[in-house]
Amino acid sequence: MNKRDIIMQTIRHQGGNVVPFCIRLTDEAHELYDDALLRDYRNTEVMDDFRAGKLSKQEAVSLSIGNFMFEAPFPWWSWDYEKLPAVYHDPYETPDMMPPTTDADEAAFGASFEKTRYIREKYGVYMSALVWGSHWEKAYFTRGIEAMLADFAAAPEFVGELLTFIIHKNMEYLNRILQCPDYDGILLGSDWGTQRDMMFSPTSWRKLIAPGELTEYDAIHAAGKDVMVHSCGCILKIMQDLCDMGVDILNPVQPECMDLAFLKQNYGHRITFWGGISTQRVLPGGTPSEVAAETERVIRLLSQNGGYITCSSQEIQTDVPYENLRALIDTAREFAGL
Repeated sequence: MNKRDIIMQTIRHQGGNVVPFCIRLTDEAHELYDDALLRDYRNTEVMDDFRAGKLSKQEAVSLSIGNFMFEAPFPWWSWDYEKLPAVYHDPYETPDMMPPTTDADEAAFGASFEKTRYIREKYGVYMSALVWGSHWEKAYFTRGIEAMLADFAAAPEFVGELLTFIIHKNMEYLNRILQCPDYDGILLGSDWGTQRDMMFSPTSWRKLIAPGELTEYDAIHAAGKDVMVHSCGCILKIMQDLCDMGVDILNPVQPECMDLAFLKQNYGHRITFWGGISTQRVLPGGTPSEVAAETERVIRLLSQNGGYITCSSQEIQTDVPYENLRALIDTAREFAGL
């Protein structure tokens, strides 16, 4: 089996001796650590592709450290912030029009599909399109989070119209991306939780956010691909909803916000967790031996009967010492049989 097969087995909750991993870094951490990572985890085949311009440095790092999942390139739309009507900046007014958008270059589809196919065929990794800020976050990027949360209470009709507009726009791109057979999973990211609880009531989430999410999930599943969801914070109150809606992978699973043992016991048979190793405590503040021990503890807890992809609970930032990053990667590689 290649790395893609192992990820697929993990998502299907089929136990095995290999625990896959996918460790990601922020852009700033990449700038700080990439050269050292490419030296310490040197992969000749990857370096040849990097020098030939077939891989970016960040992509070369991902493959060199041994990640089983690869962030595939894909085109996506954005807001045209320069043309955003002034009313969107006024928290005391409710916009009466949808924001202007900017579309991706049409040529980007072909180029993305070609590169995705090349990486998947050559390196045998699971190809995921990570759409950060795909729905709720996309909405509050127009108004600011405080104004948008106020709109949930004061102008729910506008919120509903904006979220529906976003889903329709998302579907234009998803339907194109889903035609490519080389994508394995699509991650849709929106942060619904804070450190202690959800940003809004589960009732509001189910009424305003869940219907659009389900439209996307159903389309992804109909294309034979996996649904991946990113939400920071404590989202325990909708965990059952996410399982019922068919979410396959949940990221980033912050241990400061949700109890990992509780998650595994109650939802681990239906959903795969990707994350869980603290970027608030042990990774920035622990010793390399403490990082290794905590990584091993989380892997053993969450990987029982499959359903776990080793990763930090957020992207690695520059406050994580290099020795601690190495301890995380080395322990993940050990449990992955690398």
